[in-house]
Amino acid sequence: ETRLDEFAQAESRDQGKPVWLAKAIDIPRCVHNFRFFASGCQHVIDTSTVLTQAGATNYTCRTPVGVVGQISPWNLPIYLLSFKIAPALAAGCTVVCKPSEMTSLTAYMLAKVMSEVGLPPGVCNMVFGTGPKAGEAIVTHPDVSAISFTGSTATGERIQRVSAPYCKKLSLELGGKNAGIVFADADLEKCLPVIIRSSFINQGEVCLTTSRIFVQEPIFETFVTRYVEKAKSIKVGDPEDSNNMLGAINTKEHLAKIKSYVEYAKQEGCTILCGLEDLQLPEKNKKGYFMRPTVITNVSDDSRLMQEEIFGPVTCVVPFKTEEEVIDRANNVKYGLCASVWTENSGVTHRVSQALDVGTVWVNCWLLRDLNVPFGGCKYSGIGREGLKDSLDFYTEVKTVCIKH
Repeated sequence: ETRLDEFAQAESRDQGKPVWLAKAIDIPRCVHNFRFFASGCQHVIDTSTVLTQAGATNYTCRTPVGVVGQISPWNLPIYLLSFKIAPALAAGCTVVCKPSEMTSLTAYMLAKVMSEVGLPPGVCNMVFGTGPKAGEAIVTHPDVSAISFTGSTATGERIQRVSAPYCKKLSLELGGKNAGIVFADADLEKCLPVIIRSSFINQGEVCLTTSRIFVQEPIFETFVTRYVEKAKSIKVGDPEDSNNMLGAINTKEHLAKIKSYVEYAKQEGCTILCGLEDLQLPEKNKKGYFMRPTVITNVSDDSRLMQEEIFGPVTCVVPFKTEEEVIDRANNVKYGLCASVWTENSGVTHRVSQALDVGTVWVNCWLLRDLNVPFGGCKYSGIGREGLKDSLDFYTEVKTVCIKH
């Protein structure tokens, strides 16, 4: 916390995000994760019952699962790594962590801080390496009792396969192809700034990014015009410039992947409303991996653009007619991480929220997080939930004790 600027600069240089974003969100959230779980673990209540006729009392108690393997991604390096380490340590586990080999700098810095504050050796262990070597060694080690992973669905599937012989506990937070649903009665003054942020923040490299926007027909043209105006106004460039909303894409290979989807959109005959304009970058950034926010329309629901996780600043906007129709279309992907719904109608709010096959629905907002409630996805977006109760459940074994009087 006292080294906020140092950590924010390191996170920006390693990941590509703007320094202001790391300073405002990523590093403070790391601090909050540790404080929250350190205090929250003291307030988890176990259960007890009295069987009067049988003359017995039951109660539950918890024990740590033991050694936990934790593998975190490159998009929110210290933010998500601390979201795993904090509850595991609070539950009494020891951890073996493998941060992404592409963004491991702040994990190294965090390990040094833990050593400086007196965390005993061997309690939190950082292993630096690639997934096939270091990651797989952790996942298949017989003495590692549980695996918590955040990353791609393909890697999550691999973890399930190779860990199956060991009956390990698994928590997998995987990909998403998240829908934003904007009904005709939505307050666009409130909606547009938030949905722009949910589409493009962190260069669109967020598992919760809104990458499919369904807009009800009466306001479709108005929404698209205003949305594109805002997208075009977003400044992209030097991560050290606080005027820039977007920094650099993490790697050359990932930028090429994102741009391949834009090329695919051209081949499909989609309409690219913005994103192809040249970037005016400072001399020192001209060889960097930068990309403008890109908005695409005239896209079919079965297009790869609407079905696959692009994980970049590319969003598709399409119209819809009815509530029933948009529920079916929003659910028509293999992922089920989150969605946002924009409406002033309470009936629509509850009907649509309950019908969407996702782990989290935000209504008239996005990414408002309370660590007291569960977070996670369904379908190909993962297994399990994270949050105060759910994380502590994952990192402990619950034992029932029955005592005859």
